[in-house]
Amino acid sequence: LLTDPEAWRIGMLTLQRAITGFALAAGIGAGLGIVAGYCPAVLRLCQPLVTVLLGVPPIAWIVLAMIWFGGTDATVRVVIIVSALPVVFAGSAEGIATRDRGLDDMARAFGAGAARRFFGIGLPQAASMIFTALTLALGTAFKVAVMAELLANAGGIGGALADARVNLDIAQALAWVCIAVTLLIAVEYT
Repeated sequence: LLTDPEAWRIGMLTLQRAITGFALAAGIGAGLGIVAGYCPAVLRLCQPLVTVLLGVPPIAWIVLAMIWFGGTDATVRVVIIVSALPVVFAGSAEGIATRDRGLDDMARAFGAGAARRFFGIGLPQAASMIFTALTLALGTAFKVAVMAELLANAGGIGGALADARVNLDIAQALAWVCIAVTLLIAVEYT
């Protein structure tokens, strides 16, 4: 597969879908989570929705997205966003909500503005929770991308796995799984 240009195109299609879906989920989820972390009322309002989104299995979202968008890139991206966004939201919101407010008060007393307090105190305290959530979301993005491609017949590595399944080609299926995991590792360590 590594010498086949078509295999590289298939891998890059899945990679592009997973990264764009992850980037959207990370940006939206972290932004909303940070806002919710600073506003407890918003956090309480959003928690039931996050629970519902986390409770619905990705396979159900794939079916719904296939009905809404057909076997397109939109199906794969929407399922990634809906599956990964709640994790990033929850990690960001909890990271900000559990920060040491005493440090924030001290910085305010010494004249630090809101932006400086956020970037110098709040965000560094929340970073470990946010990065953990982002790591989970990235893994989810790749798993869901391959699953959505397979079920929606949208090409990519999922489509190649579907072909291997039809041909009962275990070696081909395992090779595509290895490629998907290698792409995930390459993105994560980059």
